[in-house]
Amino acid sequence: MRKRDTIVRYTAPERINHWVTAFCFVLASVSGLGFFFPSFNWLMNILGTPQLARILHPFVGVVMFASFIIMFFRYWHHNLINRDDIFWAKNIQKIIVNEEVGDTGRYNFGQKCVFWAAIILLVLLLVSGIIMWRPWLAPYFSIPTIRLAIMLHSFAAVGLIVVIMVHIYAALWVKGTITAMVEGWVTKTWAERHHPRWYREVRSKSEKEAE
Repeated sequence: MRKRDTIVRYTAPERINHWVTAFCFVLASVSGLGFFFPSFNWLMNILGTPQLARILHPFVGVVMFASFIIMFFRYWHHNLINRDDIFWAKNIQKIIVNEEVGDTGRYNFGQKCVFWAAIILLVLLLVSGIIMWRPWLAPYFSIPTIRLAIMLHSFAAVGLIVVIMVHIYAALWVKGTITAMVEGWVTKTWAERHHPRWYREVRSKSEKEAE
């Protein structure tokens, strides 16, 4: 692939940020499933031993949240809903058969939904996790509050797992997406087809810098 036929979609710091978040998600979700389902207790060994998992799980969760917050401040302005997103959503039947619609910017409506759902669920996980974090923070809260936090934490965790599964499926479905997050680049043809407005913005910026 010739360099002039490609566009940088994610820089090295952006990719590292993404994969740190993803790695922490795997550790937290797998160990969390081990806590939630007795038959899955063996999954806690992902963090060493069940005892060690109970200590490390909340710390991994905090690192994941902090890493995603960095992503949030990087990308929130690219994920604001606009008129083109409404058009995209109304034509979801075309999207399902892999037909692109609308003048999509850096992210389409589906990607934006994943982004906002993830940040909302992560905030719920952080707040509920702090309340139930033994032995340091839980003693400051009443038993009914802790029980409510455990239930909220469980629902939010399941919700986030579903959201990330959708995210992974979409990344595998659209050829070139994984390459963008692993190597950082996409072809100009890919960008023009899937994110035409973003492609024009990048091209315009490149032309101005060349002047």
